[in-house]
Amino acid sequence: MITKQGILLQAPQLSNQNSLKTLVENRTVYTLNHCELNIFETYQQAQLVPLKFNDLVVTSMLRGKKVMHLFDQKGFDYLPGETVIVPPNIEMKIDFPEASYKKPTQCLALALDYSKINETLNFLNEKYPKEGTNNYWELHSNNYFFYNNADLAASIQKLIKVSLSSSVTKDIIADLTLQEMLIQIIQLQTLKATQNDTIEDSKSTIMPIVSYIRENLNNDLSLKKLTDFSCMSKTTFHRFFKKELGMSPVEFIMHEKIKMAKALLNEPNIQINQVSYELGFDDSNYFIRLFKKHEGITPKQYQKLTT
Repeated sequence: MITKQGILLQAPQLSNQNSLKTLVENRTVYTLNHCELNIFETYQQAQLVPLKFNDLVVTSMLRGKKVMHLFDQKGFDYLPGETVIVPPNIEMKIDFPEASYKKPTQCLALALDYSKINETLNFLNEKYPKEGTNNYWELHSNNYFFYNNADLAASIQKLIKVSLSSSVTKDIIADLTLQEMLIQIIQLQTLKATQNDTIEDSKSTIMPIVSYIRENLNNDLSLKKLTDFSCMSKTTFHRFFKKELGMSPVEFIMHEKIKMAKALLNEPNIQINQVSYELGFDDSNYFIRLFKKHEGITPKQYQKLTT
């Protein structure tokens, strides 16, 4: 299921209440060779509950609402459909403003073996190096929060299923899935860095292309124009773009157009056909259909909600 926060994960069954050891962050652990799946459940309100792992941890909300405090920054709402990665030995502090027996929170935390992360990154940098100077496959702590896309949600869901299974091959499947998940997280971090303009152009081949797309959203952005700009063949460009951002050039252009449309719709007096024109659509009805497909509501409904 897709929400404004991203794609929801299928939550495991809640623990039997008679088996709970604590009402705040009750923990169930499933251990594999290179990762540890922790399922946390909370059944009462609490504030600033500390939690720290010795390994890098990938967390995803399954039920309810938390408020996360990380890196001495202001707390932020953490909801199903969202994922946060936390470096080793960094303390999280967590509020549970709504938790109760009727409305518990449930969150997973995948603690990853550093050796497996390092092995995967070394493999990617050796076999599938990125374009650009000093541009490597690596995890970054500054882009730690993002919405689940379909690929990441599928990988996390698979790791949950594998961890809970009794298959003799579970560790093999988990290792392969961990590699996929790390690639997807790096792609999401790169995408977020392009949105925040935190990639140095001198170290990145993708950022000039992203800037070119944004500057020409209302113009013809054909694949030929993009490949001419990037000085790549069509096949090479498509493969490069997908590797960097985890989506095709067409998907990224549509992502940027929808983002720009939402910004324009924050103006209460702007007309829908004007927004459509600003984004280079010849047919405003086609724009309306695309917007609804991506956002679940029409541009006019979105405008009423935000103005």
